[in-house]
Amino acid sequence: MAETILQLEKISKRFDHTVIADDITLNVNRGEFFTFLGPSGSGKSTLLRMVAGLEKADKGSIFIEGANVVDVQPWNRNLGMVFQQYAIFPHMTVAENIAYGLKARKHNKSQISQKVAEMLQLVGLSGFENKNATLLSGGEQQRVALARALAPQPSILLLDEPLSALDEKIRREMQFELKHIQRKTDTTFLYVTHDQEEALTMSDRIAVLNKGECVQCDAPETLYRRPRSRFVAQFFRGCNVIEAKIEATGEQKVSVSFGGITVEVPVTDVSSLKPGPAAVAIRAENLRLQALKNEFPASLEAQLMEIVYRGTIIDYLLELKDGQKAVATATRKHTHTSHEKVKVSFNPENVIILRD
Repeated sequence: MAETILQLEKISKRFDHTVIADDITLNVNRGEFFTFLGPSGSGKSTLLRMVAGLEKADKGSIFIEGANVVDVQPWNRNLGMVFQQYAIFPHMTVAENIAYGLKARKHNKSQISQKVAEMLQLVGLSGFENKNATLLSGGEQQRVALARALAPQPSILLLDEPLSALDEKIRREMQFELKHIQRKTDTTFLYVTHDQEEALTMSDRIAVLNKGECVQCDAPETLYRRPRSRFVAQFFRGCNVIEAKIEATGEQKVSVSFGGITVEVPVTDVSSLKPGPAAVAIRAENLRLQALKNEFPASLEAQLMEIVYRGTIIDYLLELKDGQKAVATATRKHTHTSHEKVKVSFNPENVIILRD
């Protein structure tokens, strides 16, 4: 069984009349890469700051290694932190920056020298120890900040959108580098981002936050393929949310109509579903234009409104028979033209009935 290293119990926080955290309860496992994901104003950074001790919760408890730290000062929580702005000390060399936390903890010179060398190798900066840290590139400065935070071996490393200031190429490289470092050190990472791709790439689990609430906490693939709510479905790019109607429910299946057709959708738990208005989600890559015969058991008619080339993929913007819009994504270009009537097929197993 996974060991819990961080436990949030009914954490609430308000700024004036704005709800930042609303009775949030979450567990983070030791050695896990756990991400708070959400739009601006969802409360993710404030929640991280409450774990760090930089903000105080209005109510609730925060347990680190089994101890309630709500009233413990930030420097006594054995946490590391990497910010969006690197906060590199400009008057210090790379080695001196990395050694800062070790000196504050009264490590001897031999221990500091050995740990600095280990950290430099870990983040790929061996040979940079005597360089002025401010003369490094953005990606290199981020590596220095990461090494400095990891050097004292914190229980949990907190990272608040640390890659957002980097250009896209360096950001993608650092995503894989962060994951590699997390795995190699077996350190628990608690990460904050608004970037869905970044969260999916690196995380073991993701808590999706919206207006101070945790709307779903799951593994990346589950969030991507089986969202439970309209918000989560729409938050991850490439998911069509379509208004529908539940016609009838049966044992582990639901008859639902949308786009001028009615299909039976397999559902594990039908207890909360009743006949009437509903919404369904279908990922764009699960819709096929002119699919091969018998490839998928269900199909509907649509009008192709626009073709958008996106490099490795092509988006086909569709209008269904009931006037709703949807997108089908493919890796190759079809011979269709705009405003042509097309057949779109799909597997009912890929239709998700949203719960709210």
